[in-house]
Amino acid sequence: MAGRSEGLAIEPLWHDPEIVPADGVEARGGLLPPVLAARFPGELAVSLVPERPTVIANFVSSVDGVVALGPSEPAAGGGEISGFSDADRFMMALLRGLADVVIVGAGTVRVGSRHRWTARYLYPALAADFAAWRGELWLSAQPTLIVVTASGNVDPAHPGLSAPDVPVIVATTPAGAKHLSSRPLPANMRVEAVGSEDRVPAGAILELVRKTGARLALCEGGPHLFGELLRARLIDELFLTLAPQVIGRDSDAHRLALVEGTSFGESHGRWSKLLGVRRAGDDLFLRYRFER
Repeated sequence: MAGRSEGLAIEPLWHDPEIVPADGVEARGGLLPPVLAARFPGELAVSLVPERPTVIANFVSSVDGVVALGPSEPAAGGGEISGFSDADRFMMALLRGLADVVIVGAGTVRVGSRHRWTARYLYPALAADFAAWRGELWLSAQPTLIVVTASGNVDPAHPGLSAPDVPVIVATTPAGAKHLSSRPLPANMRVEAVGSEDRVPAGAILELVRKTGARLALCEGGPHLFGELLRARLIDELFLTLAPQVIGRDSDAHRLALVEGTSFGESHGRWSKLLGVRRAGDDLFLRYRFER
């Protein structure tokens, strides 16, 4: 899985003082173990919201704002957007290492036909280091994966859904649960009918995260799931990798700036604060905190 920016450190260029959690604020993370710190110098800590699970999101975007390719290229995922950036993959692994829960939409699962939503899949050579870090943070061995699907159209035999040591919850509608009830499910998977009619509301997703006991959830998309959570004012921070390529598609490419044709500024009215800027080669790593 080697690619562009292989082995480069994600070096800090600038950060706002608020990137360091204030005294008395509960946080997840801090200084990294030496092996991981060699690739990510300094601290990685997320302030936790006291009254509900904290939700962060992670995306990679091209210079022209594309974060996902459309139906004409169903097998294209984040690797194609990043130009298969090694540094972006390491950043993704770090955030998975911090999280109690990873949330993805069913479309993201279908695109990643061989993907597994764990740090060890992204960085097998550092699997023991990520496992030790999670142990130091008193986290479970692997984050719980929550797959959001209104229709229940997911393959229970997908390698990312059937690993015995990765708990998987499928958040769906009653119709989606009925669809999945006719299929054999792996022992690590359970189905929760939390939606109504044809959608799974953002509040229902958050409540499911809360029931797992999670304090920190990581949303890895796609953009429509991110938009649902953002509309509900449930996204607390965004980690955005800016990759140095221009995709140039206008017809079916998805951009973070657009959700169902409406700009975030028009539909949400939320401002974000830039917390930090890092660089690995030609990749920029931006971190934003949304106003509450």
